[in-house]
Amino acid sequence: MDGDDCSFPPDLSDDQSQRGSVASSATLSRAQDVLVYLFGDSAVHLTIEGLGSVNVQELGRSVREALHIPESVQDTFAFWLCSPLLELQLKVRHQPYKLCRQWQDLLYRFTEASEEDISQDEPFLQYRRNVFYPKSKELQIDDEVVLKLLYEEAKNNILTGRYPCDPEHWMSLGALSLALDEGTGLDSQQFTSTVREKKLSSYLPAHVVMGSGGLLSTLRGKSSRHAGLEQNLLAEYRKISTSAGSPAEPTQLLHQYLNTCHSLPYYGCGFFIGEIDKPVQGILQRGKRKSVNVGICLEGVYVMDVKEKHVLLGLRFSELSWDHSYPEEEGDSHILWLEFDGEEDGTPVNKLLKIYSKQAELMSGFIEFCVELKSTSEGGAAAEMDGETSPSQQAAGQDGGRKNGRGRRRGMLHRQNSVVCSRVHSLNTISYVDNGKEIKRLKPKRAASFFTRQVSAAPTYSAVQVTESLEQG
Repeated sequence: MDGDDCSFPPDLSDDQSQRGSVASSATLSRAQDVLVYLFGDSAVHLTIEGLGSVNVQELGRSVREALHIPESVQDTFAFWLCSPLLELQLKVRHQPYKLCRQWQDLLYRFTEASEEDISQDEPFLQYRRNVFYPKSKELQIDDEVVLKLLYEEAKNNILTGRYPCDPEHWMSLGALSLALDEGTGLDSQQFTSTVREKKLSSYLPAHVVMGSGGLLSTLRGKSSRHAGLEQNLLAEYRKISTSAGSPAEPTQLLHQYLNTCHSLPYYGCGFFIGEIDKPVQGILQRGKRKSVNVGICLEGVYVMDVKEKHVLLGLRFSELSWDHSYPEEEGDSHILWLEFDGEEDGTPVNKLLKIYSKQAELMSGFIEFCVELKSTSEGGAAAEMDGETSPSQQAAGQDGGRKNGRGRRRGMLHRQNSVVCSRVHSLNTISYVDNGKEIKRLKPKRAASFFTRQVSAAPTYSAVQVTESLEQG
């Protein structure tokens, strides 16, 4: 199954919406102006005949011609419908105009937005990275136009904190952005003048520049903090200038930026919004939840703290089982269940994380497709390499060879200071052990729950099937 032919949501139908066919055919038969937005505050202006029936595949040809993107890398990008409330990657058969007419229906189905917010929300069409495009293929791209598009998207995700990263990463990436904008020949005075004119937030993540600790502490420490950030950025910029030479080749700097981003496991993810339970610390805190972003890509699933900008849980597909459940009663939530190995007081246990989100169905279908696509691509690559594999591929193969990813217990997830590493200790999970015929719950004591595993021929994953509701009481 091609990545172009399957993305989220998995079952959008062009005739599901009552608004899908409202438009006048006479109006849509005339030439219409269309803006396709790119990252970096730019857009492609197209004039389209018969807009109401134009699909993504046809629109893609027009955009690639306008941007001079080679056909050989056409799968690198996809069309997305985006707004502050929802982001959806479209399939090649989708007709963007009709989906725009269905937008309110999609918001009611997949978001918790209020009726007022939904009525005022309007999507825009964006041309950006295809979630299903492998990073290994991206590393082989040399076309400067394509690299620049990928760079602008990655930079946006770094600056907004969607890609959490450590200081050594965001400082290096900021210096590379400056070198791409201004060249590698700035002296200290020119550097300072440029950075202060364009502002640090053009090169470093907003949460880093703003700092934390409240308004008063921010105002008191702003000057000294910014001075320190400028000095560190200058030091990184000088390293790049020395190694790259002057003038530096843009493609060299673009490759360097993207290669650094590739070290982040969630690079290229599709993102969903949700909430998880906060750990119980007292009676007054019971029932509180924390907002999270859930990133899903061909590598795995990553749950990130929206406020703190760090990873809470990162799992490869061979390390997890999953399922989603619909509300059973009014007031209940859609839930994505993630099951993984853990430890409780020295006892190896299975842990369950509940992610509350109306996008749980989308996330579950997205995980399933990524697993299937990755399995297919890895199988083909293994055949071509005639048995020669890299250490990372060997490790993946060893994990995949375990029945349902659970044949024997894998190493524990390591907790470090890095924002990229999982913080399992900060999660409010459900722990249990498979004790022969029944599932035994561990402390804190809660109502019993039982699980059955789906027998599957697939070696690397299985779905958790919930036969009784789990109580967080």
